[in-house]
Amino acid sequence: MSDTVISIENLSKSYQLGAIGTGTFYGDVKRWWAKLRGKPDPYQKIGEKDHGNRDGEIVWALRDINFAVQRGEAIGIIGRNGAGKSTLLKILSRVTAPTSGVVKAKGRIASLLEVGTGFHSELTGRENIFLNGAIMGMSRAEVRRKLDEIVAFSGVDRYIDTPVKRYSSGMYVRLAFAVAAHLEPEILVVDEVLAVGDAEFQKKCLGKMSEVASGGRTVLFVSHNMTAVSALCDRALLLDRGQAVSQGEVEAILATYFQMALQIEPQMRWNENQAPTNGIVRFLGIRAHDSQNETKSAFDIRHPIGIELEYEVLQPDVWFTPSIILKDMNNVVIFNSPADAHPNWENAKIARGVYRSTCWIPGNLLVEGTYSIRVVFWGFSRLSQKGIAMDDAISLNVFDSLEGDSVRGKITGTFSGVVRPKLDWNSELVKPA
Repeated sequence: MSDTVISIENLSKSYQLGAIGTGTFYGDVKRWWAKLRGKPDPYQKIGEKDHGNRDGEIVWALRDINFAVQRGEAIGIIGRNGAGKSTLLKILSRVTAPTSGVVKAKGRIASLLEVGTGFHSELTGRENIFLNGAIMGMSRAEVRRKLDEIVAFSGVDRYIDTPVKRYSSGMYVRLAFAVAAHLEPEILVVDEVLAVGDAEFQKKCLGKMSEVASGGRTVLFVSHNMTAVSALCDRALLLDRGQAVSQGEVEAILATYFQMALQIEPQMRWNENQAPTNGIVRFLGIRAHDSQNETKSAFDIRHPIGIELEYEVLQPDVWFTPSIILKDMNNVVIFNSPADAHPNWENAKIARGVYRSTCWIPGNLLVEGTYSIRVVFWGFSRLSQKGIAMDDAISLNVFDSLEGDSVRGKITGTFSGVVRPKLDWNSELVKPA
């Protein structure tokens, strides 16, 4: 008997952009009747294919995915935003159907795809536990045996008889994960929702998923936290733009993922029509440069790094601030630095125009490695507050040339830590021999 619990063959999923149909039942019937008689589409626009057949507006979220999962495996599914990870899990969880291909799964599947999955907001936490158990085909007696363990793990025992619509997002996720993990599914599917929980609960969740996998059940885990993927999973699947780039041992797949990230340039610019905007600020470009204003992708660890943002303020009399978030290759945030777009931006309104803001990362701060920059703009006007964000806008590499004054001193090999500031030390002889 085969130990394969999930088999995916030539799986594809496409979505149609824009409006589907005419918007009215009468219009749809009129279009159908014209097509049946071989007549032109009465609603056809200039330059559009007849009868709404707009091939250029189809987006493939997944394309020809082939993958198999064995019983007891913990599989990490990784990739950038928009790679198709969540779509794959939704198909496995039967939330949506594939456009083509075959998916076979053996056993009950418990899914935690987003906050509130499978919960009814008007029911209490206790009632939702029994509801989820019934959906998974469990008897009331089976759920009752697990009830105390679920409530204790979730930590929401005080509110278990309160309607879940009054729960915070963190409480929602705690209870939802506890239900999914403790009702003994053969396959546990978990998306990035664990990021909502606090650090202590995330640690508990990873421990529980590891326990589930070691007990002979299967875990599919989507996360941007590469440290968690490495700790939990034995194998991984790397997706990019809907296609399977690579699959195999987790460390090898993570290395491939990091190499793909290295291809990001140290600068990025947009023209006026393509630039990200929230209607208040238009983001025009970003680059990494040294103290001589030279754009670079690699920096000696001792030298400062300038992160320059160029943007256009579109409306008069607005307040806003840009921020950069530096992350390492495990997606761990090293720091978040908001900028002063104006010397007194808190008290002064900013005029329209194109601006440049530069954040300087001092030398002897970062450890060697590759980093990515996330940029966030918050804009404030009298009527609205809007944000725009660019993940992995650029990347840069920091290296130690081992020349001159370095915080490393005489230490060789890997220098541990998230940052490596060069701090002042004072030593004195307190009691001579």
